[in-house]
Amino acid sequence: MLRLIALFSLASLLGVWLIYPIVMAALARLAARRRSVLVADANDPTVSVIIATRDDIETTRRRIANCLETSYDHAKLDVVVAVDRRVSGSEWRALESTDQSVLVVTGDEPGGKAATLNAAVRVCRGDILVFGDAHQRWHPEAIGQLVAALRAPRVGAVSGCLEIPKTGAHRSIAERYWLFERWLRRSEAVVHSSVGVTGAIWAVRASLWTPLPSHLILDDVFAPMQIVMRGYRVGFVSSARAIETRRHDAAQEYHRKVRTLTGVIQVCTWLPQVLSPIRNPIWPQFIVHKLLRLLTPYWVAAIGLWMAAVAVRSVAGSLSVASAIVLAGAAAICFAHSGIMKAARETIVSAALLQAAVVVGTVNGFRGRWNVWHPERSSLRGSLTLLGAEEQSPMNVASIGTLVEP
Repeated sequence: MLRLIALFSLASLLGVWLIYPIVMAALARLAARRRSVLVADANDPTVSVIIATRDDIETTRRRIANCLETSYDHAKLDVVVAVDRRVSGSEWRALESTDQSVLVVTGDEPGGKAATLNAAVRVCRGDILVFGDAHQRWHPEAIGQLVAALRAPRVGAVSGCLEIPKTGAHRSIAERYWLFERWLRRSEAVVHSSVGVTGAIWAVRASLWTPLPSHLILDDVFAPMQIVMRGYRVGFVSSARAIETRRHDAAQEYHRKVRTLTGVIQVCTWLPQVLSPIRNPIWPQFIVHKLLRLLTPYWVAAIGLWMAAVAVRSVAGSLSVASAIVLAGAAAICFAHSGIMKAARETIVSAALLQAAVVVGTVNGFRGRWNVWHPERSSLRGSLTLLGAEEQSPMNVASIGTLVEP
């Protein structure tokens, strides 16, 4: 039975992480031949750039300056800085002196990114809304590239391309994963739509925007999926580049993954139409890309248990195998301080943290814990608390569509 479970787990891993991407890439090549080439339009639409922030003023000021470096027509551009009401104050008004096209607003109650974005969109005058964060730098042509992509028929939103510079001589697992994720989203967008957008740089037709629910975690999945289910496509623009300026260590990456994976469950809970193959035109992509991936640590655990059982049985029946294991352990100790072992150790730790984030994120989601913006709420110790007695009761399946922030 354990072997059968392990074989099923291995097949599932290969299907989600290898076969699905290959199929999407092949379909994208076929679909690309049918896509029409866009013709430039001299009548550029008006654009509102929205920067939602709770960072310090100087960081936000530099971000505004970067937005104003765009090659897009400044006469048709305005920048709305939306400040989370939990950090807002009168001193933020000084940012409006940066340029006459800059407007500062305070986010709605009860705070958080979704409420902040809602307040920003209400004051926007642009036909196109372009969203970004405070810690990236956009290429001067990025806004124009996003706007051009939205001229395609039935394209309602488009994602830009976030580039994460290498932090060392070799890319970390998180950095390599992002390269893979970006490539896959590009393929999905050519076939039909990207499953979500890059929150650091994306754009939507203002006429398609709908207010976000308070306490929403993944606005960059919830909003584009709403657009997809209204019959529009979500594109991906590789030439609309944003450069990440922050450097995340393993712990920060872990907390970020816990937050985003909890958000995936929240999207399914608050927007249950995404789970319907009738309502969701990219239902297969959403299921494989967003949901089946959440089973990865459990599939890996099943394979690991089977391998451990095989190893124990082999050791018990063969002295030579046991000797080989002892020699391998001794060699590992000898090379424990070498560069190769250090790199291997860091890779294993990063991979383990990412898989732990999946477990904690799914536990958060199925218990309805949406307040995951603070690191202590997504700690490994906190995940153990979630599994024990706590002030919250487990989620009632019958109420999956009506969960609210505790």
